[in-house]
Amino acid sequence: MISTHRLSILAAATLLAGCASVSPDGLRSDVAALTAGRTAGVPQAALPATDPSARAKAQQSIDGWLAQPLTQDAAARIALLNNPGLQARLAALGVADAERVQAITLPNPHLTLGRFTNSQEREIERTLAFGLMDLITLPWRTQREAERLQIATLQAAQDVVQLAADTRRAWLRAVAAEQVAATHDRMVEAAEAGAELAHRMAQVGNWSRLQQAREQAVLHEATRQRARARLAAATEREQLNRRMGLWGQQTQYHLAQQLPPLPTTALPADGIEATALRERLDMQAARRQLDTQATRQGWSRAGAVFGDIGLAYSRNTATERDTGRSDIKRGWEIELPLPLFDWGGAARTRAQAEVEQSAAQLQDTAVRARSEVRAAWLTYRTALDLARQQQAEVVPLRQLIADETTLRYNGMLASVWDMLAEARNSTQAVANAIEAQRDFWLAETDLQLALTGTSPGALQGLTSGAAASTTSQGH
Repeated sequence: MISTHRLSILAAATLLAGCASVSPDGLRSDVAALTAGRTAGVPQAALPATDPSARAKAQQSIDGWLAQPLTQDAAARIALLNNPGLQARLAALGVADAERVQAITLPNPHLTLGRFTNSQEREIERTLAFGLMDLITLPWRTQREAERLQIATLQAAQDVVQLAADTRRAWLRAVAAEQVAATHDRMVEAAEAGAELAHRMAQVGNWSRLQQAREQAVLHEATRQRARARLAAATEREQLNRRMGLWGQQTQYHLAQQLPPLPTTALPADGIEATALRERLDMQAARRQLDTQATRQGWSRAGAVFGDIGLAYSRNTATERDTGRSDIKRGWEIELPLPLFDWGGAARTRAQAEVEQSAAQLQDTAVRARSEVRAAWLTYRTALDLARQQQAEVVPLRQLIADETTLRYNGMLASVWDMLAEARNSTQAVANAIEAQRDFWLAETDLQLALTGTSPGALQGLTSGAAASTTSQGH
């Protein structure tokens, strides 16, 4: 009966331990499900695959996107497929999955063999032992490790969402910088024309050296601004290259020539806080962390008091030297700790404090999410109003002034210097409108991240706290 009972326990333990397996794709599909609709406007962006054939196919897609003028969506897709930092983060998630399986796998039983002799007999001892508490707490440990891995998956999803948003920002800045650099080229052309005309008029004595020096100063200032604009364009392009993980010949792509047009309607403020509380990844992680701590609280005291229960089965054979008669002894033994000093009070208090900590973290995350989404919407709305003002009012007004100045020049009521100055002012207004349009789309990216993504690093405390709790419970 004892042997049958022992075998049934071992069979059940083997069955439970065999249910745990490592995800074949390193949990990339779980991360993709969490980030669907959150990756900078791309509905379902692909993530780096572990299969070599899939990687080769992804590289073909990247080459195809780079062969055409690079759009915002294509830049985000390339970054998610090709960024080395994200690949390392997803590989770390696969490591965490393997650690989860290792943590819920039952430890191997211990087989003890002994051979003892004296003048009368020879004794052979065989003992098979394993930790009974490991088997009893297996369902709880499985749930705990699953929750910890879910938080790690949410952390990886946060990195995916953050990379997509950073790539979108880098694309917006790079395209706007190239557009602004083009406007500075036109301003330099106007300044060069003015400086050349001033030089000729000074040579024939129609202008003083002071007037010529002023036009030369205008040219030098325009040249300086163009150099800085070209540097900004090159720097922003390198930021985009870094996000997409490109180097060498791959960086010779062409960017789209213009930013996306402004939307006709603004995103309403109604319901944005509810959306953030429901959709944000850090809110989901905080809720899961609280659930995990509440579940762990019920096991903390028992684990501290009875964490070293052991069960062993022995079969010993003693053989007499003179007669050769053998005597077999079978039996089992259980090892129980005596709670003389530690009754689990500290473990229970710690578990209660951890639940209170998780509840406070959840509340803090909710307050932060509400505040961030409100601030992001205000920035978004203000940026949209300013961009519309630049495009609908300021730029047409500067163009009207330039056109009227040209008419007066033709009628000899304005000088060529007035016409050139207004041309530079009109071009500067176009540059300001481009920057305002860029600022709006940057604000829109921040708003989408605040609505459905998370604060940068918001899950770090939850992940580290879960890891620390797991380590303390394991000892």
